[in-house]
Amino acid sequence: MGENGTVNLTHHHGLCNDFLVALVHEAPSDASELARSLCDRNSGIGADGLVFGTPWAGSAAGLTFTLVNSDGSPAEVSGNGLLCFGQAVARATGATDLDLTVDTPAGRRRVVVVGGPDDTEVTATVDMGAAGNGPDTHGLAVDLGGPTPGRHDTVDMGNPHLVIEVDDVDAVDLGVVGPTIEAFFEPEGCNVHLVQVLDQATIRLRPWERGAGLTKACGSGACAAAHLVHSWGLVDERVEVRMAGGSAVVELGGTIRLTGPSVHIGDHEVGHG
Repeated sequence: MGENGTVNLTHHHGLCNDFLVALVHEAPSDASELARSLCDRNSGIGADGLVFGTPWAGSAAGLTFTLVNSDGSPAEVSGNGLLCFGQAVARATGATDLDLTVDTPAGRRRVVVVGGPDDTEVTATVDMGAAGNGPDTHGLAVDLGGPTPGRHDTVDMGNPHLVIEVDDVDAVDLGVVGPTIEAFFEPEGCNVHLVQVLDQATIRLRPWERGAGLTKACGSGACAAAHLVHSWGLVDERVEVRMAGGSAVVELGGTIRLTGPSVHIGDHEVGHG
């Protein structure tokens, strides 16, 4: 970590899905405890997750992305987290229009940042890889507390997602339904999303994220939803995904690309150790 027992953090959000980013030589042994403390919105800085970029030596080369959710649990990957990570690395290296390849527990990902190190907001694109088969849903009863669900299925974007088709994403109390449905997938857990198709190029999404709860956006969830809704024949290969925090664009094909903003919120130096 930093000198004199300090950690330097940058704070970013992608569509109000926010992350603290620490570029360090190695992730600390108490990363879970640190994430719970720093991400607490009452007693800490507040964020949906804490990202470590290692081994940091002042260069964008050879970095590994490690995400710890706000509840202290590890996450394989995050679309918005990678957008924010790209901006953090661009700011730290002074790079304009950064093209970054980074390792994650879900595999290697490419992040392209359009903008400069002094820009508060940049646009970034993440190659999220190919969609895979998600967790088994045999025996799952999708109870939305009143509204009738449409189709549902799971997909793996390096992390697991359940996508449920509904007529109106706002008609469901996702704060109640999300954790109840996620419990079916214990102990690994699963992100749970409601999707509403507006037209062949536009969907709405509400996410319940494993390890973070209700969030205003989920990048990997946007990719998962677009992929499944396209497989159901309801949208084209380029999809605008509207979420409470704003819109992202998902482009489907052999691999799935996510494009959205990253906004630098501020910098923090906190004690550690």
